Amino acid sequence: MKILFIGDVVGSPGRDMVQYYLPKLKEKYRPSLTIVNGENAASGKGITEKIYKQLLGWGAQVVTMGNHTWDKKEIYDFIDNANKMIRPANFPTNNPGKGIVYVNINGIEVAVISLQGRTFLPPIHDPFSVADGLIKEAKQRTNIIFVDFHGEATSEKQAFGWYVDGRVSAVIGTHTHTQTADERILPNGTAYLSDVGMTGPYDGILGMEREAVIQRFLTSMPVRFEVPKQGRAQLNGCVVTIDTKTGKAHKIERILINEDHPFM
Repeated sequence: MKILFIGDVVGSPGRDMVQYYLPKLKEKYRPSLTIVNGENAASGKGITEKIYKQLLGWGAQVVTMGNHTWDKKEIYDFIDNANKMIRPANFPTNNPGKGIVYVNINGIEVAVISLQGRTFLPPIHDPFSVADGLIKEAKQRTNIIFVDFHGEATSEKQAFGWYVDGRVSAVIGTHTHTQTADERILPNGTAYLSDVGMTGPYDGILGMEREAVIQRFLTSMPVRFEVPKQGRAQLNGCVVTIDTKTGKAHKIERILINEDHPFM
């Protein structure tokens, strides 16, 4: 089984890249399941119901979120009915939505889990202990478990990857918007990548207009970050190949599409 994962979609440039390239990626890799991180899909922060449905219409089967989950207030009106969307499972228990979803692929179930790190991010519930409970639950139904770990620190992501090695099929990091080159299969069969990267503006800074970000560093004054509407774009992602019987991964491949790395 192959799982295609597309990293943090940022604003309209990111959505355009998904709409254009996702059919091409599906034709090339033939994934059984496609997951898209959509927490920045609406103007760089949050998601709307319209965009959520667009991502599904373009071929996503699960949409994962992160620390910007609640940035568009309308999400409270639809998240409980969005059966293919998950927000970090270690958010406070009184938050709406869910942190795990099961997808049936030709009679084989896949569990997809969203978790958020705590280093340099809000102090929420411990993702390690929350993962223990969710993995135990998922193992009652399937050996194929995919984790989107939304975190700032590579050390926390690596620690989590080693902590669950052999218990989940893949731990793929999101949030930093910069793709790392440390993809590997850990000794007990878990595919790992510290950060899958972002899908959106190529010439901005982490998907935002670079002039505003530079001014923030020059002046230390508050500035408004906006997603550039024009210019070159990129798509970052990965494909993980998993044994359907054991749930062990045996291959992970990074995807990087931009003007310097054209799609082949």
